[in-house]
Amino acid sequence: MKTPNIVITIPAYNEEKSIRRVLSGIKKAMQESKYKNYKILVLDDGSKDNTAKIAKIHGANVVSNGRNLGLALTFKREMEECIKLNADIIVHTDADGQYPARFIPDLIKNIENGSNLVLGSRFRKGKYSGSLMKRIGNIAFAKVFSGLLRTKITDTTTGFRAFTQDIAKFKLINTFTYTQEQLIRAGKAKMKIKEIPIKTYRTRPSRLFGNPFDYAIKAWINIFRIYRDFEPLYFFGRIGLIFIGLGFILGLYILYYLMVYGHVGGIPRVVLSMLLIMVGVQISLFGFLADMQNKS
Repeated sequence: MKTPNIVITIPAYNEEKSIRRVLSGIKKAMQESKYKNYKILVLDDGSKDNTAKIAKIHGANVVSNGRNLGLALTFKREMEECIKLNADIIVHTDADGQYPARFIPDLIKNIENGSNLVLGSRFRKGKYSGSLMKRIGNIAFAKVFSGLLRTKITDTTTGFRAFTQDIAKFKLINTFTYTQEQLIRAGKAKMKIKEIPIKTYRTRPSRLFGNPFDYAIKAWINIFRIYRDFEPLYFFGRIGLIFIGLGFILGLYILYYLMVYGHVGGIPRVVLSMLLIMVGVQISLFGFLADMQNKS
């Protein structure tokens, strides 16, 4: 059986206080496991401190962005670098030390056992150390994603995950919630998704968003955008049915008014009913055309 080529990848921006500890933890976990054929890749996102220097001293392969691009764009570059390294299994973790490295061999083992994407869930039996508002938001996302993907998902935003090269090759369009987009695309591609329970450490406040409400708004906007581009028939069809339904309900009311009072109660109502139905049909047709183009 071929020994898998493993790349453990870490995006980092101004993490000189924690990157040494993170790298040491990874090396210790891998030395104690059976997985010896691995590389550590640190993607330095334009750090202004000694993050890149410390990572190199501690044996990591370091690739640096010329300037700070943000986590989503850095993740895309990580995937490009991992493909160049011909990684069979990619493990993605954070540079702030939130995710204990001792769980990395478990992620890898589940990939070897046939999963395509393995998530380290902070909510499946684990005890999450983040804020209450963030926990509530993540639980809400998890319920929605579980329904959409028909797979029980408890943590859609975890950055601690392992996946195959096929997953790494997905063309991601998002600039914010890459974790959720990767999950949606894997699910819709009928790839096997699994979660393992993990525990996390409390770290510095997140740099991705100012408050939980800002995060929720941006995340939902991007989720709708993903579905618009990835499943246009589902996206536009639902919107079209809403308009058609409103027009139909108004039409029933007009018919009732005509039968009881002998007149429709005003031409604008009739026009609005017809307009709602026509708009709904047009939106649905647009979804069909977009879906045909998407599959061509």
